[in-house]
Amino acid sequence: MTDIVTAGTIVVGVDGSEASASALRWATQQARALRAEVVAVHAWEPSGPRFAPYAPVSARPSAEAERDAAARRLADTLREVLGKRTDVTVRAELVEGPAVPVLLDRARGALLLALGRAPRQWDDTPVLGAVGRECLRHALVPVVAVPVSCPARPAVMAAGVGSGPRARAPRTAVHAVSR
Repeated sequence: MTDIVTAGTIVVGVDGSEASASALRWATQQARALRAEVVAVHAWEPSGPRFAPYAPVSARPSAEAERDAAARRLADTLREVLGKRTDVTVRAELVEGPAVPVLLDRARGALLLALGRAPRQWDDTPVLGAVGRECLRHALVPVVAVPVSCPARPAVMAAGVGSGPRARAPRTAVHAVSR
């Protein structure tokens, strides 16, 4: 993998979940305050190897179909979180590969890596999945675990920084990257 992230970026893991949408929302708030760019990364892997060799071919989705579904998931999350207007540059990256190495690679040189985390369980213990735990163990940048209940509108937005006629449409593009 290559190091394509530069200083001044906040990398966010996006998997289509409510937790990753909260992380993306939080990252855009931070990017506004820090005048940084957001890199929304969705890592995907073909499911072919997970099927038994005797599974019917019709049961196996093609790699292209899986890539397209992953791209839609990323685009839908961006659309849901960003809406039509934002004052933050967001670059979307669709990367084939396991989530942990992809996220760690993309976060190299970034300001931080933001990941979503599930709601608290009955015992009030934060829930962090396997990807989040491995990123915390191995990341060379700060890792922020954003809860699902992250507020949608930060104080910066309430002050009018992200609204009004000068706010611009999000600049996003999905780039497919293969290993």
